[in-house]
Amino acid sequence: MTDDREHYEAVVVGCGPGGAAAAARLADHGVETLVLERGPEAGSKNVSGGLIYAEESAPYTLDDLFDGFREAATERPITDYYIHNVAGNSVKTYDLTDLHEHDTDWCDAVLRRDMDAWLETRVHEQTSETGGGVLTSVRVNGLLREHGEIVGVTCDELEPIEADLIVAADGVNSELARDAGLMDWAEPEEWFQGVKAVVDMAPDAIDDRFDIGPEEGTAHLFSGDLFEGVRGGGFLYTNADSLSIGTVFHLDSLVEQAAEPHELLDALLTHPLLAGWFKNEYHEREYAAKLVPDSKKVAHRRPYRDRLVLVGDAAGQMQAQGPIIKGMNHAVTAGALAADAFAATRGNADPAAPGRRYTELLDDSGTMAKLRPRRYDLARTIGERDAVTNAVERVLASPIGPLAVGNPIADRLLQRAYNSPFLVSMLPDTKTGYVSLPTLIAEAHGKTIHWESDIEPPTLEERIGDLTYDTDVGNPHIELRDESAEASGAAVTACPVSARDFGGGCYRTEAVKTNGTEETLVSLDTQPCVECGTCAIVADTEWEHPRGGKGVEYREG
Repeated sequence: MTDDREHYEAVVVGCGPGGAAAAARLADHGVETLVLERGPEAGSKNVSGGLIYAEESAPYTLDDLFDGFREAATERPITDYYIHNVAGNSVKTYDLTDLHEHDTDWCDAVLRRDMDAWLETRVHEQTSETGGGVLTSVRVNGLLREHGEIVGVTCDELEPIEADLIVAADGVNSELARDAGLMDWAEPEEWFQGVKAVVDMAPDAIDDRFDIGPEEGTAHLFSGDLFEGVRGGGFLYTNADSLSIGTVFHLDSLVEQAAEPHELLDALLTHPLLAGWFKNEYHEREYAAKLVPDSKKVAHRRPYRDRLVLVGDAAGQMQAQGPIIKGMNHAVTAGALAADAFAATRGNADPAAPGRRYTELLDDSGTMAKLRPRRYDLARTIGERDAVTNAVERVLASPIGPLAVGNPIADRLLQRAYNSPFLVSMLPDTKTGYVSLPTLIAEAHGKTIHWESDIEPPTLEERIGDLTYDTDVGNPHIELRDESAEASGAAVTACPVSARDFGGGCYRTEAVKTNGTEETLVSLDTQPCVECGTCAIVADTEWEHPRGGKGVEYREG
């Protein structure tokens, strides 16, 4: 360590739930902690579906760490949970309350801008008491090394900062995780992409149309044939005075089908089932998107290197196993455990001691067993083989399929299966579970929805125009390295603010004639970018975040 650099005992990068939990717990231990947040306010760069759980088995929850959290920073408690299997206008609904309440103390719907901003205020108060605080509009761009060892962080806006502990809570696109060689963006099948609209609805209308009380909320999931065969599904969560409605798809399937995320979202928004809730009243507050790690495949088993530890999405700690969708709660647990690990090893001469202890705590708490269930690893070795998947699909498409699924006994067994945490956690990631079986269930057991939807969602151009940007003029944060359609053309459809024949998004194609031959090339404009990171995986790009405070700023999240 050098004498001329600023030094803190701990530096936390990112003030989302994981970073806030780490900082609060570090402050509880009396650790001098600096929190660096890239957005102008915590939450301005964050997007979530979003439900936050408090699991009974978890060592930490947000209301453990922050008094008054639920009353001040959440939308509605989620008391009801359903999944809708869809085939055209036929819908078969199963009640998933048993699954939802398994190991659950409470679960609330949240909007990230309000929630994270509230957490930022509390974190600043707590860390200021130990000689630190929260700095916003600061982008941490990499790791500071001395003699090959990680000793701190480098920033766009500040001089390098040294620390005894560095907590990377900087999200799914973590530049620190990549700099340390702990995470990469090589395989599309390891990621989901989520796209979301926040839609206005008055509180009394929510109560009436969803048949809930003022202090109740509901969650709805959607699967079947309404998403063009792309593996994934949709969700709807009730907030205090709005709805969060979105879709989440396996990125490799999105690319294979050349499906456009905004159109898949619109397919959900305009389905007759939702018409009964909208009553032909629709005002979209905000359109947003993000990448989601598939923890079954990428949650890091040893999320540390030297003084650096990874928490939350930066460590791939997002549990998405069929209708089990949990991420923020695991980030909270991880952040708090990382702080405890540092406190337990404080003063140890080995810089990796906190990381090793953190890894042990993740295992001992049962967190890693939830994120990377061994039964999924066993099930996928067989269930995700093409030969097995094709055989199952042929059976479902044959006369045997309707006979096997369409009887009352099968209906009761399916209800139980959907509510079994054991079975859900080993569900293979194939078309069968997301598309074929739900479609067959709806055809066999569903009721026809007779409502007609007159909803016209905003165009992609209107959605981009409604977002708030502080463009970093002259400093594009993405560089297109290979402009050929073969290398980068997938970004034109996969990018949530791009589309075929749309010239106002990030990526577009054009035919260029050279020496009598025509070639399709891809061009890039980073101004409409929502910083999801999709193109870093599906195109040949050099990708980084904009400088602190620059780029998109979400009002809802």
